[in-house]
Amino acid sequence: MAESMRPNETTVPGLHTHDPQATLDFYESLGFEVTWKQFRPYVYLAFRWSGFELHYSAAPKGLDPAQENTGGALVMVDAVAPYHEAITDAMRAAHGKVLSRGLPRVTRFRPGASRFTLMDPSGNSLIFIRRDEPEGLDYGGSPELEGIARALDQARNFREFKNDDLAAYRHLKSALRRHAETAPAVERALAHATLVELSLALDDPERARAWRTELASVELTEEERQRVERELDHAIRLEEWRDGEDDRS
Repeated sequence: MAESMRPNETTVPGLHTHDPQATLDFYESLGFEVTWKQFRPYVYLAFRWSGFELHYSAAPKGLDPAQENTGGALVMVDAVAPYHEAITDAMRAAHGKVLSRGLPRVTRFRPGASRFTLMDPSGNSLIFIRRDEPEGLDYGGSPELEGIARALDQARNFREFKNDDLAAYRHLKSALRRHAETAPAVERALAHATLVELSLALDDPERARAWRTELASVELTEEERQRVERELDHAIRLEEWRDGEDDRS
């Protein structure tokens, strides 16, 4: 390393926007400070929020935001929940609801999770990640688990690290079908409760009701029932979060 170099660099993500005004309106609605705004002779936008910045230039021709692969940035933070809360509150104030579908949107945040994603109108993803997030990730589920328990772990990976509720749903539904006869009742019940939440995340309330009905038929001890109800509570919180009735008490 050259003697004149110092390990105090600052990096600023350079992202693309297909609609500069939509990008400007979106970040202003979230409370970002606009530090530079230029539409001609070329597009350049710059934003600051908390301790990080984002810069935008015009997207190349042919970019399709719906593909959601425009670009992105990782925002490393000490605690994720406050950022999710701030973004959610700003969305409710600006739009009367949480933007959780389509573009732009923010993904849901379950207590204990270590990340969430904010998608902008052009299909860029800002992934807020807790600094001490575990480095290892067992794709396929933890090798220390088996059957439905392992499928539950993999469903968590799909849901929280890939933002792929459909893959989580399909994987867990398949595992439940394959292991239902041999799995402990509490694991089957936890799978049903998780499928309730995933169904709601996928905008299928009818399927969620069906999984609730199946869950009710599983015989559990009182301790097991309480454990399953804590998991089912995530589905209730998802509905409240989307409807603007989130209770953080």
